[in-house]
Amino acid sequence: MSVDVNQINAVYRATKSIMSNHFGADISRGKPQAGQGSIPSDDVSVVLGVKGELSGQIICSVSEGTAKNIVGAMMGGMEVAELDDMAWSAVQEFGNWVGGTTATELSNENYNIDVTPPIVNEGKSNFHSTSKFITVPMDTSLGSVCIHISLSDKS
Repeated sequence: MSVDVNQINAVYRATKSIMSNHFGADISRGKPQAGQGSIPSDDVSVVLGVKGELSGQIICSVSEGTAKNIVGAMMGGMEVAELDDMAWSAVQEFGNWVGGTTATELSNENYNIDVTPPIVNEGKSNFHSTSKFITVPMDTSLGSVCIHISLSDKS
């Protein structure tokens, strides 16, 4: 896989847009890193499949505290003490927002994609893949978010 910076930046812009426009979070981008084989999951990960002119995965990983902060922001600023069924549903909806906004950002780069419904993973683990991926860390006022991106052009 050759890394297309425009694709990586489109996914970053989408996630940044959700974090800043929907949640009012301040964001700073960390240094992207390339990897292959094992993708570390934090306490909570949202996995999005990409299909169409590009194929692959986008995984957003956050700590439990960051997940609670995101859910709280989605619920109008309320304090979230635990990740219950409603909170897990909100985490999944966050994934939908990132997926939909990513599809729009990639269409601006002339890629027509569909994003699969998000799968939420609970607990620290590792995702294993033979595909290469780029990890873009983001420090936000709601906590750290890592976006793991593995996309390939089907043409």
